[in-house]
Amino acid sequence: MSLRRNPIAFLPLLAVSALALVLPACEWDGHFTVLGYTTRPNYDPNIHTVYVPIFKNKTVWRGLEFELTEAVVREIHAKTPFRVVSDRAEADTELTGTIVSYNKAIINRNQLNEVREAETTLSVEVFWRNIRTGEILSQPRKPGEPPPVALPAVVQPPPVAGAPVPPVPPAPVVAITSVAGFIPELGGSITTARQDNVNRLAVQIVSMMEKPW
Repeated sequence: MSLRRNPIAFLPLLAVSALALVLPACEWDGHFTVLGYTTRPNYDPNIHTVYVPIFKNKTVWRGLEFELTEAVVREIHAKTPFRVVSDRAEADTELTGTIVSYNKAIINRNQLNEVREAETTLSVEVFWRNIRTGEILSQPRKPGEPPPVALPAVVQPPPVAGAPVPPVPPAPVVAITSVAGFIPELGGSITTARQDNVNRLAVQIVSMMEKPW
């Protein structure tokens, strides 16, 4: 009598095991998770409103702060369930930003020493926090890790005459950069590259507002 088992007899068991792995698992909040994918929203459902003041601009390119702020507001309305409000007192969160640099680099020149291809780089520092709770939402963190909380300002005693003023610790900002190139021979210019930079940076900023995976 042979002790070897017929492999066909294990097919039903293997099929049930494979089906159990593929079927989505229903969680307590009604969302499904299967193979690492989930029906949970990409954005925090507890956040409804965002206050976005005009970005600061440390470059010599005037008007860039208005273009970027407008692009960010437009992207928030288009890609997220959040609503941008003009009154900070009515907002759940606040998104602030500072344009730190906007540079142009020439990649290639033609025989007449004219620009044939160039590249522009736009860099910004952003800070997003929950006004109600003080949570810092823009700082990168691992999935499941609670967001850091901004400690309230400590009331300092009146300064003594001649005593040094203690420095204020900087906010934990997130640096984001976009790159855009242009070729004048194909109709590109510093203006078109600037618009590309603004649009790409707005997409990156709003993508940062998604919940961590």
